[in-house]
Amino acid sequence: MKKLLSCLFAALFVLSSCNKDDVIEVDSQTAPRITLDSENAVYTIKSGRELTISPTYENADKALYVWKIDGKVVGTQPALTVCEQTVGELFVLLQVSNRYGTASEELRVDVVELEIPTISLPVPEKGYTILVGSPLTLKPSVIDTSIPTTCTWSVNGKEVSSEKEFTFDTSEAGDYTLEFATRNEDGEDSKEFGVKVCTIDEMPFGWTFDQTVFNLSAGRRIRLMPFDITNAFDASYTWSVNGKQVQQSSDPVYIFSESAEGTYTVKVEMKNSYLTVPQELTVNVCPAEGRYYRAGSPASSKDWNKVYEFLAAPGQFVNERYDVTTMDAACAYAESQMKLNTYVSLGAFGGYLVVGFDHSIENDGGYNIGVSGNSFDGSSEPGIVWVMQDENGDGLPNDTWYELKGSEYGKPETTQDYAVTYYRPRAAGMEVQWTDNKGASGSVDYLSQFHTQDYYYPAWVEADSYTLRGTCLKANNYDQSGNGSYWVNPAYDWGYADNFSPIDRLTDDPNSGAGVNANHFRISDAVTFDGKPAGLKYIDFVKVQTGIQAKSGWLGEISTEVFGVFDYNMTKKK
Repeated sequence: MKKLLSCLFAALFVLSSCNKDDVIEVDSQTAPRITLDSENAVYTIKSGRELTISPTYENADKALYVWKIDGKVVGTQPALTVCEQTVGELFVLLQVSNRYGTASEELRVDVVELEIPTISLPVPEKGYTILVGSPLTLKPSVIDTSIPTTCTWSVNGKEVSSEKEFTFDTSEAGDYTLEFATRNEDGEDSKEFGVKVCTIDEMPFGWTFDQTVFNLSAGRRIRLMPFDITNAFDASYTWSVNGKQVQQSSDPVYIFSESAEGTYTVKVEMKNSYLTVPQELTVNVCPAEGRYYRAGSPASSKDWNKVYEFLAAPGQFVNERYDVTTMDAACAYAESQMKLNTYVSLGAFGGYLVVGFDHSIENDGGYNIGVSGNSFDGSSEPGIVWVMQDENGDGLPNDTWYELKGSEYGKPETTQDYAVTYYRPRAAGMEVQWTDNKGASGSVDYLSQFHTQDYYYPAWVEADSYTLRGTCLKANNYDQSGNGSYWVNPAYDWGYADNFSPIDRLTDDPNSGAGVNANHFRISDAVTFDGKPAGLKYIDFVKVQTGIQAKSGWLGEISTEVFGVFDYNMTKKK
């Protein structure tokens, strides 16, 4: 018995001598060992696809295997097959045990989106209608993928091209079905649409009226005209006021100048060799200027008091950190931003914001209105400023807009009545395509490295396309570096919001920190549709609208930012 105890004590002494931390260890030569088949213990799998993780093992005879995700056992075999639909990260624990001990490894599975080659291609709601012999060039956008993708164009079911861009041209009239298809190992997409090829007598006439009800003060003139006229051919336009013909010519523009107060019914009829198309308008001649003037008081605020409309063009800041689906909600968002002296981004060309005040802003001949932006030297994003009187006295901005002319007004390179139509992307993370009324097209780029909201197309626009119209300045931005790393957006001389003007900022502060600073505007710079002084004695509403269609490389689209609009007269008097 003593000899047995002596041997036991000796064995314990040897064990304790081999473990200076007084912890008994198992023999590592017989415990399991795991070697993952990924060097960094990170695996990547596409959503809905299977991934099998197959480590190699040593000393694993008769071992028990346990795989866990979020503490839940998901496998008991040497290998684990994962299939997950939800994009994100999975954290996996692998434990292998035998009679001598347990080995474990932690690993991560990144579940990523399938790279389906989604197509975005602007197509008219009823398809295209073209003249016999007129080529139709189609330039679809396909979401970028890291895997090879094939493209196919088909006409009436017959493959005709494997290029992404395609020009359809035929000398035979008729109805054609075109399809563009993309395909890769992750999936496929297609877009099918009709093209009607017509002889000249079959071509449909088209025109657009941005509004059909007009309000103006007695003694003023207003321009009535259709926009976006197509296939007019030998058209003649006949205008009548209250049933009396007042003009007939090939010119689609009529200048309304009735001076007596009242409601007038104005009709225009387009007639060419093939058809006749009528349109009826209503013009309300309101009391003369001054009837609805609202004098300020000591209680009046110098700042805007209501946002009536906020319709952004697509842009990298649109839908970012705000989620609105109606115009009312968009206006509430804009109000909340400006109350905090924070920017509202108007997006690319044509995006606009309309504000009102608790009093009329008087024209004293000097600067009367201030619009706050965040321009600095080399970073100007000019916005056109428009003003309106409440001519019909209903308290709403539904009267006549007058542009405040700036330094670029009237120059050949400045485009009046410029219109851009934006098209909703078909998938998250895609660029927004656009076409204009000059035959050009382009896109607002998706900048995934900076702004990761799913869509840059305004969420409160229900339609799949929408058109914005206004004055467009010639872009003057340029790549100073020559390699795309440093872009400059120079200032215009004067007359624009969010513009580092040497004149109307009324300060020499360089604003190096890109802080809030204002441009100032004169009501006396308001002009009529033909560039003549409008002679407004006061205004009630202000509209600020992005006035340029350009992008500066990795900086993205040029977009006017507005922090606030105020009555500068009240600032001057203090």
